[in-house]
Amino acid sequence: MKNNNFIYLDNAATTKPDDKVVALFVESINENFANPNSIHALGVKNAKNVQIAKESILNSFKLKKHNVIFTSSSTEANNLAIKGYCLNYQNRGKHIITTNIEHPSVLECFYQLRDKFGFEVTVLDVNDEGVVLPTQVEQAMRKDTILVSVIALNNEIGSINPIKEIAEVVHKYPKANLHVDTTQAIGKIDLDYSCIDMFVVSAHKIHGLKGSGALIYKNTLSFLPLLSGGGQEYGYRSSTISVEHARSLALAIKNAINEDNKPIYALRDKLVESLSIIDGIELNSTSKCSPYIVNFSLKDKKASVIVEDLSNKGIYVSSVSACNSKKEASSYVVKAIGKSDKLAHNTIRVSFSKDNSLEEVETFVNELKKSLESIR
Repeated sequence: MKNNNFIYLDNAATTKPDDKVVALFVESINENFANPNSIHALGVKNAKNVQIAKESILNSFKLKKHNVIFTSSSTEANNLAIKGYCLNYQNRGKHIITTNIEHPSVLECFYQLRDKFGFEVTVLDVNDEGVVLPTQVEQAMRKDTILVSVIALNNEIGSINPIKEIAEVVHKYPKANLHVDTTQAIGKIDLDYSCIDMFVVSAHKIHGLKGSGALIYKNTLSFLPLLSGGGQEYGYRSSTISVEHARSLALAIKNAINEDNKPIYALRDKLVESLSIIDGIELNSTSKCSPYIVNFSLKDKKASVIVEDLSNKGIYVSSVSACNSKKEASSYVVKAIGKSDKLAHNTIRVSFSKDNSLEEVETFVNELKKSLESIR
């Protein structure tokens, strides 16, 4: 996406909103601004618009037995799913399972449930490709296990977990349900969403707008609300629903699901081929990872310095996950796949979208080489 003389390769952090999504948002603000809970005609019309948006989302995922709750982000959706579910069903058991490469919005929920509410947490280690195996989940399952949470596509290295096979394991246990953080997966990998009990969407990861997300869950489940108030969203998420966010999110999901991924593979292959012959670089993403994310470490340079130098040239990549970059300069995901502390402290993530081109990849590689040569 060469625009205004810059190259943007940080799409796992956020994507540029699609023009049609923005247009629909603006139209909704101007023409459908009424509160959907109001009983007058405009409110009733907007309540219908919200329902149409939910039906569109479920149709995009080919689901008939799920509901949609609109949230402000996938972080909020993950919190509602994990904490709302576990606190609501804790009488069934207090053992929950996750992995060591989850997004902070998942891991921190598990730790809070452990530290504040007495849940027993099992954290599964991934292998050197960043994948948790169904056999590991099977070995960790117990009669009192009520939740398993496994990320579909990791946001730092792009590793892909076998969700369908994991779901088959989890569903052998009648008290247990499966939550999947699908924030980075929507439209990027083939996934049978019908086998997942709870999953999430973040609009700004799929060319939608920030401040918009959703929790999609099987309609047999219920949650302890994290927000108390007017009882919107089946009583689980009190707050006035943003009709403009609901409609634009539905369109962003539809577009993402129908997106052609083939051009992204060419970008990934060109980048990996170029990086593999540069001294001082070690790849962390494998060929089995999503083509949308390429993560590598610098062996003898500081990644933060290189990223800053590239930024000064108008090329934007990230050194660690955007959700972690302000907290720590090290990648716990890269450590989890067996890399050293030094490599985990010096990671660079390139993440693509439909807006990127081979020319941009070539420019990035050339400028990266210059930065590596010039910075001591």
